[in-house]
Amino acid sequence: MVGPSRRSLLVGALAAAGARPVRATPAPIALRRGIALWPWFSLTTEYPPPRTDYAWPPFQAGRPIPTPRDLGQLADLGFDFVRLPLDPGPFVAFTGTRRTELFDALSAAIDAILAAGLRVVVNVQANAATHHYTPDAFYGSDRAPLFSAYRDLVGALARLCARKDAGQVALEPVNEPPQACGALAWNRVQNRLLEAARAAAPALTLVATGSCGSLVAGLTALDPGTLARFSPLLFTFHFYEPYLFSHQGATWLTEEPFYRWLTAVPWPGTRGTLRETLAAIEARMDADRTVTQAEKARDRAVIEAKLRDYFEAAPGPAYIADAMAPVSTWADLYGIAPGHVLMGEFGALRTDARFTASRAPDRAAYIRDVRMAAETNGFAWSFWNLFDGLGFMDDAHVADPALVAALGLRSRS
Repeated sequence: MVGPSRRSLLVGALAAAGARPVRATPAPIALRRGIALWPWFSLTTEYPPPRTDYAWPPFQAGRPIPTPRDLGQLADLGFDFVRLPLDPGPFVAFTGTRRTELFDALSAAIDAILAAGLRVVVNVQANAATHHYTPDAFYGSDRAPLFSAYRDLVGALARLCARKDAGQVALEPVNEPPQACGALAWNRVQNRLLEAARAAAPALTLVATGSCGSLVAGLTALDPGTLARFSPLLFTFHFYEPYLFSHQGATWLTEEPFYRWLTAVPWPGTRGTLRETLAAIEARMDADRTVTQAEKARDRAVIEAKLRDYFEAAPGPAYIADAMAPVSTWADLYGIAPGHVLMGEFGALRTDARFTASRAPDRAAYIRDVRMAAETNGFAWSFWNLFDGLGFMDDAHVADPALVAALGLRSRS
């Protein structure tokens, strides 16, 4: 017997909840193909506890920053917008002249992006790696210790964005909310932040999202009718499914440490075998002398079980289409135009001098499949990221030709 599809389950759930189409509202700015510019206004230099302040300047001097030439190249390749992540910590911590300097730097960055012919989505991303200015402290609830300061910052950012061309700039107040899928606490937080932004900038495009890390399930649990008064609005979700492929080699997932060993996980799943992938992982474990045998044995047991499921599922383009389908169903049922939905992040970790992760042909194939699924649904998309281990450009600021093709961009060769 064939079980119910994800679409039919979502249709039933939304119908039971009394889903109603969102009434006609002002159109948001038009976006199609974008890329994130992290860590331009990220990677901070905060002091360790018990201090709660930052060095000045607060952003690491050695972080990669796009040059005007880089921005022009992105436009030439066919990107029409960028997503500009911003760590709110320094903007809250500093006052007076230094806060003014931070806003001036952000304003200049937006001007440089617009001058290159690109639109901008300013995206506020609290840093979970810090000890004080964390996502939970900023917007874990509307009673979080730093929520008032965060809400005021969102208003100030909206005013800055509104001073630019209203048809070229948007504001995304929160990146990947930490609350559980469908949590009422997130609805309260998002409403208050959108209220602050809309009061400051009546015509600015704002970007709303669901809870639980902006996953598909977070967006489809969101009732967009309750947000109609904040239009013009875009709705965003992030897509990294299956994580076993996209996050193989990730050393920062400390709660699931087995990811650090993953390598040679193929895409699609039929491109390799369980034996080949396990052999590559075991070789990597054997070469590491810093981790105990007990930890390795624990991680290997988890890895083998998860890889068996992976290869049995044989994931490929159909898997991605099925995983993304609930967003399209959600948009259809609420009367949201597909072009008002943004897949705000997707990508996969690459193998380079820093990480041992996916193989280059597999990574390109995966990115192509996710991008094509979004476009088939009519969604805009933003690739993560310009630089770093998930980057589009290498350390010499040269675009990866395989990713240019995978993203359907114009080759400059």
